[in-house]
Amino acid sequence: MSSAILSLDRINKVFGTGDLSLHVLKDVSLDVEQGEFVSIMGPSGSGKSTLMNIIGTLDKPTSGAYVLEGEPVHELNERRIAQLRNESIGFVFQHFFLLARSNAVANVELPLIYAGRSRAERREIAERALDRVGLAAKHRSLPNQLSGGEKQRVAIARAISTGPKFILADEPTGALDTTTSAQIMELFRDLNADGTTIIMITHEQDIANCADRIVRIRDGRIESDERIRGRRVATAGDAEGVADAEPERAG
Repeated sequence: MSSAILSLDRINKVFGTGDLSLHVLKDVSLDVEQGEFVSIMGPSGSGKSTLMNIIGTLDKPTSGAYVLEGEPVHELNERRIAQLRNESIGFVFQHFFLLARSNAVANVELPLIYAGRSRAERREIAERALDRVGLAAKHRSLPNQLSGGEKQRVAIARAISTGPKFILADEPTGALDTTTSAQIMELFRDLNADGTTIIMITHEQDIANCADRIVRIRDGRIESDERIRGRRVATAGDAEGVADAEPERAG
């Protein structure tokens, strides 16, 4: 029995019609297994953002099949897709998207409100999630009292608060300096070591190298899919961010 959390089969995405149509994704097939840490990497215009939107159920393919946790997303209505999204996916974005007038705990509680958790449950889960990402002393801090790295940690705490099947991270270090980026990637590695599946979109090679598998997309097609063994997250002082390792073709 497959342990795939999600499976994309010959996904195509076309924007527009006729002479004005733009074929952004072309027969993309991809499986992600439970516990993987996958980087999806590509240059601007490669289709990686469109692929992220489809994986995140924020958009539907023009053709092809997307199965998430055994459910055919491409066949579901919008209400069920929204439920599946809230239950299965924790989102982390480049620009954090924190509520400016809400403290760290309140920001982490947001998806738990939509999940119907009680106030006491929300507070307990949010505080535990913040502790998990190293912000035990920042529960009551507002976003403008936090550094960029701390804001991203709040966003990660929010993403893991609902116990999602996987985290979908879109350029999670794009607004951070090199040292802070290394710290955030170390946190992702720690979460992955604890069993959290992570799918990360990036255009930066050193950030992609922190994953165990790198999927490269170019011109709407998967160009390569490599599984990397023996990786470690380096300290902030390491120039390349990760140790060298031999790539192994996935599959």
